[in-house]
Amino acid sequence: MIPRSLSIAAGLTVCGVLAAPVALAQGSVFQAVPVDEANFILVSAPIGQGERSQLNIYEQRTSKRPCFSVSGGAPAMVDPLLSTFDFTGICSRYIDGNGYSLRIGGDDLGTRYRLTVVNTGSDMELLAAPTRDRSQPTMLVARSGGVASGFLKLSFEPGWSLRRRAYGKKGLGHLYIYRDTAPQS
Repeated sequence: MIPRSLSIAAGLTVCGVLAAPVALAQGSVFQAVPVDEANFILVSAPIGQGERSQLNIYEQRTSKRPCFSVSGGAPAMVDPLLSTFDFTGICSRYIDGNGYSLRIGGDDLGTRYRLTVVNTGSDMELLAAPTRDRSQPTMLVARSGGVASGFLKLSFEPGWSLRRRAYGKKGLGHLYIYRDTAPQS
């Protein structure tokens, strides 16, 4: 018969060994797969009376009807046409942290960074700001190239792209604002 203290120690060892791969695999549950960025647009969308803005991402899923139009230069104005018709099956829109998050390489930073649109006075900037550890850097992700009222197109800074969250081979309804590696400060 095995002494009780030895069986408890053995059980804890087995649990530790079995639990370790689960903890390590957490970051790799989802993959980040490339998308055709021509079908997407990042938008600085006004909130309420327009004093603040938030990130919206619109996706053109079929050519049945345009989901948005873009006009002008810097900044480029966006007309969210999808707000004028039932866009089910034609367009997708991602308007908050349920629809998009930050990912760098294999690390999903959705709980550690918040994507926020900031008016600098001369530009609208999409920033990835740390939510927990304020000693981590704030990263410039995209900018509009100027300030105006209304919906403005945001263009990625070099190194950033869109990816779709996938589980196995199945693409999910969540996008990543993605970089292979963190930008150098």
